[in-house]
Amino acid sequence: MTRFELNILGCGSATSTLRHLPSCQVLNVRDHLMMIDCGEGAQLEMRRQRLKFSRLTHIFLSHLHGDHCFGLPGLLSTLALLGKSGTLTIHTFADGKEQFGRMLDYFCREMPFTVEWDVIGTRTAIVHEDNAIKVTAFPLRHRVPAVGFRFDEKPKLRHIKPEAVQRWQVPHHAMNSLRQGSDYITPDGHTVPNAELTLPPDPCRSYAYASDTMPSRRVVHAVEGVDWLYHEATYAQDCARQAHARYHSTARDAATVARDAGVGQLIIGHFSNRYDDETPLLREAQEVFPATRLAAEGLVVDLNHD
Repeated sequence: MTRFELNILGCGSATSTLRHLPSCQVLNVRDHLMMIDCGEGAQLEMRRQRLKFSRLTHIFLSHLHGDHCFGLPGLLSTLALLGKSGTLTIHTFADGKEQFGRMLDYFCREMPFTVEWDVIGTRTAIVHEDNAIKVTAFPLRHRVPAVGFRFDEKPKLRHIKPEAVQRWQVPHHAMNSLRQGSDYITPDGHTVPNAELTLPPDPCRSYAYASDTMPSRRVVHAVEGVDWLYHEATYAQDCARQAHARYHSTARDAATVARDAGVGQLIIGHFSNRYDDETPLLREAQEVFPATRLAAEGLVVDLNHD
């Protein structure tokens, strides 16, 4: 089964605490690392979780509040010092490209890798696509322009049945066609159905990230049917008025989005520093959507499983 794994590097809100770091996640897609937001402490958590800097290929910034992007300059500087090669693509708004571009020009003038800037907007749009995954940005409701990201795996290859291909003496050069679903035609013209030679592919999985936002029907529509959803839950329901005034969500809000969107599993995070224990937020969410868990630094989730 191909790797599709989520690492939580930070799940606190605006102020760092001894319990939580600001927002940052790394999605491992077939051993290619994609970072989602880059709060302070991102590079230290990558080291703690033994994530390879050299495998980082994309960074997606949801918006330009500091707790979601202040870790970026330090991370890029470290990547340069470590001699990272290749290309790193940063997906951000035009202001992000301008401001962080200036910092790189000043502090990292000689970089061994190429930074490519993908300027995104607030409309729903595909922002990255390769042979493994499609990434779609979708609008959030926040005080500044903000987007969430949905990651959908592409269809996977079928699995070869070793005994069957050996029995039919299928040559090695035909294996890729079999994995893609083609039948095999023997040298004497006999057609061997693909189903006799292969097993079905692994299911395609999906993950969506929604932080920071007020509860929104647009978000419900954008994350509909995903296997896993991360949704901010900055406050408990008794602070709903404060949450919505600041364009944030409560744990119950997040659970309601997950329920209405028909997602498989919910992870809540972006916790306010007022909470020394997030268990009440978890209970509040589970009353609406039982398949909820708390984010935590160091949490690794295998998204291939429910």
